[in-house]
Amino acid sequence: MARQLDEQIVGRFPVGRRLRVLDVGMGQGTQALRLARAGHQVTGLERDATMIAAAREALAGQPEGIRERMRIIEGDGRDTGVHFLPGSFDVVLCHGVLMYVEEPDPLLAGLARMLAPGGLLSLLVRNGDALAMRPGLHGDWAGALAAFDTTAYRNRLGLDVRADRLATLTARLAGIGAPLHTWYGVRVFTDTAADGAAAPDDLETLLAVEERAGRTDPYRGVAALLHLCGVRG
Repeated sequence: MARQLDEQIVGRFPVGRRLRVLDVGMGQGTQALRLARAGHQVTGLERDATMIAAAREALAGQPEGIRERMRIIEGDGRDTGVHFLPGSFDVVLCHGVLMYVEEPDPLLAGLARMLAPGGLLSLLVRNGDALAMRPGLHGDWAGALAAFDTTAYRNRLGLDVRADRLATLTARLAGIGAPLHTWYGVRVFTDTAADGAAAPDDLETLLAVEERAGRTDPYRGVAALLHLCGVRG
């Protein structure tokens, strides 16, 4: 996903430009820190205290220049208008958040308002068109059969959450003025890997395969996650 995001940034903005980035639901700050290291000015918004503590600890271990380029704000992604003025950011990330939001439309509209004209909105969501893949590959036939007719599922944390269908999100992005520019699949072949598993010796080849599959039909359509990139008109 990081490679996909970098591809979109490089293709949209002049090389060397310091971008204003907002990471909504930044978690431990993995992407936020990566972009700050790349020279961008990054704001992370997160409401979970444990995640904020982890992000601040990771940031504290960075060189001073990187620490100066990143700030962390405690808050809910649905309240971006409370913290920031419209059009304040060139890039807005919202990765792994929508599945926890029962009604995503207000959140998405708020994210689009944060974008400057021509700005990039990056969403990472659970693929509602491929929910039967994981139980099916595990031989859970009853679970796979039930998954065809729903966008609800139980994640690996044991939480009941929701997925998004590509067509639905495409319409939503058009409706909020940040129409879909391109989309990728994420975790096409590796979704059944055990959590915490050690990286394989051929990791670079694995990543190359996933990257190729994530941009190639029909493989990207059955990925566990969808990475959608919209552009503010």
